Amino acid sequence: MERPAAGPKPEPKRVVILVFEDAEVLDVCGPFEVFSVAGRRHDLVPFDVSLVAEHPGPVALRNGFSVNPHWTIDHCPPADLLVIPGGFGTRREMNNPVLLEWVRQRAEAAELVLSVCTGSLLLGKVGLLDGLEVTTHFGAMDLLRQTAPRAHVRTGGRFWDNGKIITSAGVSAGLDMSLHVVARLLGDELAEEAADYMEYHWDRGEEGMGDEGL
Repeated sequence: MERPAAGPKPEPKRVVILVFEDAEVLDVCGPFEVFSVAGRRHDLVPFDVSLVAEHPGPVALRNGFSVNPHWTIDHCPPADLLVIPGGFGTRREMNNPVLLEWVRQRAEAAELVLSVCTGSLLLGKVGLLDGLEVTTHFGAMDLLRQTAPRAHVRTGGRFWDNGKIITSAGVSAGLDMSLHVVARLLGDELAEEAADYMEYHWDRGEEGMGDEGL
């Protein structure tokens, strides 16, 4: 990929990552890191990354890891990229009609929708996975099949890219998915540079779907 030419810099795409109690830490922090560092060696800021929660104030992710959301769902600006993490908290949020309706509306308006781990359960609950090839954490495959019976739940891949909606397997797979998205939007060079900066071995796999040995 050629290095970006000098000139006016485009407006960054807004990446909004949902947080809720007992969300998996790396599901949130992995994509946050990838989208935050991408392009920085070229003095580019292609993404504006923020956290959003249902209510104001700190949110305790899994094992008490506390984060401070930038927005509440009532005041969050539109997302270009919407990221839905997983974790044990998804079981509770699957029965939260306020949050589910927010996810449904924001996903419809977003350019891309990404789920990490059991975040796919929330997308399935609102019918966004119908007819798609999707995945989740290996321990929640049956639950995803129950939640999204019209989806094609796949095992073995790190992530499955359906165009607008991309779902990843558990926890660390969200890093591979996020780097794949950077490559889709900005090119392989900037994605590889982000992975190198993080000293992370990016598992792209065949056609961006990752290893077959999960």
